[in-house]
Amino acid sequence: MYTTLNYSPNFEIKKRKINQIKFIIFHYTGMKKESDAISRLTDPYSKVSSHYLIRKNGQIITLVPDLYIAWHAGHSLWKNLKYLNKNSIGIEICNPGHDTNYEKFSKKQIQSILKLTKFLIKKYKIDKKNILGHSDISPIRKKDPGEKFPWQYLAKFGIGKWHSISNKFLKKKRMEKIEPSDEKKFYNNLSKIGYSLKIQKKIKKDKFLKLLTSAFQRRFRQELINGKIDKECFLISQNLAKKLN
Repeated sequence: MYTTLNYSPNFEIKKRKINQIKFIIFHYTGMKKESDAISRLTDPYSKVSSHYLIRKNGQIITLVPDLYIAWHAGHSLWKNLKYLNKNSIGIEICNPGHDTNYEKFSKKQIQSILKLTKFLIKKYKIDKKNILGHSDISPIRKKDPGEKFPWQYLAKFGIGKWHSISNKFLKKKRMEKIEPSDEKKFYNNLSKIGYSLKIQKKIKKDKFLKLLTSAFQRRFRQELINGKIDKECFLISQNLAKKLN
């Protein structure tokens, strides 16, 4: 597949084996200007990179070849894995992000996401349940690619997983309180999906659980991100836990 080359020096020198590549992680750049994002991802002093960057016009730039470990995930957890850089391909998508002026991803970007991701899935035999967002693997630190990322649409093409409950039914359950016993079940469901329940140091449990719930919502209940478990969230988590195990 044709991409524009603009190599970054920020990667591990030692090559990895093809069978180590098991995940694709989506990010947004979180910067106003595309040129600034490209500069940062190719600056040796930034210590940050990804394998690919998708510009607003849909142009795909290769920053780090697939078989080298790029520095995009940072401290991350998913199931029993830590530091997912070594097992993943990182795709940055130009978007100002939550701290600036978070906006919808362009149609051309979405077309390029589809094209690139389907190519990578086929090439490396990546399981669709291993297509994740940065906030899935780092819910305390990250919000990207965020609630405007078209997860439901992409899932129709085998890119990531989505639940099988009708939106009409779910909306009736939004803000409906759950039973106290269901809270524990909800977090168990998140664990089955892949989210880590390991509470990191220097953060209170209540805050951690709220950030974890918000990360789940950004991915699977994008219309309301409040960090609170309602019946809608519970039912989605239950459905996904069954589908992914």
